[in-house]
Amino acid sequence: MDEAGSFGAGRAGSAFDLIAFIKQPQTVLRVLAWIFSMVVFASIINEGYVNMGSERLHCVFNKNADACNYGITIGIVAFLACVFFLAMDVYFPQISSVKNRKRAVLLEMVCSGFWTFLWFVGFCFLANQWSHTSPKELPLEQASDAARAAIAFSFFSILTWAGLTVCAVQRFLLGTDMTLFTTEHMSAHPPKQPYPSNDVIGQTTIPVNAYQSPPLIETVETCPPGYKIPPAF
Repeated sequence: MDEAGSFGAGRAGSAFDLIAFIKQPQTVLRVLAWIFSMVVFASIINEGYVNMGSERLHCVFNKNADACNYGITIGIVAFLACVFFLAMDVYFPQISSVKNRKRAVLLEMVCSGFWTFLWFVGFCFLANQWSHTSPKELPLEQASDAARAAIAFSFFSILTWAGLTVCAVQRFLLGTDMTLFTTEHMSAHPPKQPYPSNDVIGQTTIPVNAYQSPPLIETVETCPPGYKIPPAF
């Protein structure tokens, strides 16, 4: 099959290059998204709840438990999604099936776009609830830093997941570009010949006529003395 439209399947099985993999934009964005999601849910879990003098804990975001639950949920799921897609990026060059490669790119594109939307909703939700939080109702000095960190890194997560969506769309539209699907550049390997050469390895093709002896030409100079050319019958 021609490599055009094959999502780089012709390059499957190439050696894994860790340095080139780390330098890829999608890898950098994936690691950043992983860190940002961890900061969001860790901030809310550790310091996102305040005690009002009783055993009951209240969410720092305007006492709205849904805000804290939403931030924790999308943070944990995004954290796991980053790990999953990072592993898939490592395994992707080994996939030889064109259909499986296309499905992997489509899955990444849809999930990245979906999580961009979820992080946008989460940022708006947390920022709105924080703006309605009154210091008279909650002791904000206990959890103000955690709330601001959750809101800030929710916004940063929007940017990273939007970048991942753009990378996924490029990988889908430019499926024939090998540099977007493998960790090695095309220039590192010479192009394959569609048909084998007629030459034998280490030898040169010699035409058949080269083995034929030249015609016998007899002249007076080449004949020995006293030799007579027999008559032709």
